[in-house]
Amino acid sequence: MKNFSIAIRQKEGISILDISGELDAHTASQLENSLKSLIDDDKYSIIVNCNGLDYIASAGLGVFMAYIEDVRGLGGDIKLTNMNDRVYNVFDLLGFPTLYDIHDDEHEALESFSND
Repeated sequence: MKNFSIAIRQKEGISILDISGELDAHTASQLENSLKSLIDDDKYSIIVNCNGLDYIASAGLGVFMAYIEDVRGLGGDIKLTNMNDRVYNVFDLLGFPTLYDIHDDEHEALESFSND
């Protein structure tokens, strides 16, 4: 089993997921379950802090794809922060930066919610 973990915390009414390790086909379901439970709890303002994320595979990207439309349809958003170059390059390769709100750091992402 690959090393992957998710910690969820709340800040200013926004749910922040700190993800770390490797997000791939084996671990994607953990992220999926976390996002699903937030949506079930009517928490639609979500920041995914990728500070500890070492690697992302297409299965991990698929989870973001699956939930972004739902969350936006409910009036929220999923914003991504603190990506390392390797992770960002995977997003960039697939044209994701145009679809997602990607920020350098968490503070910037939090502020962008209050400006929406």
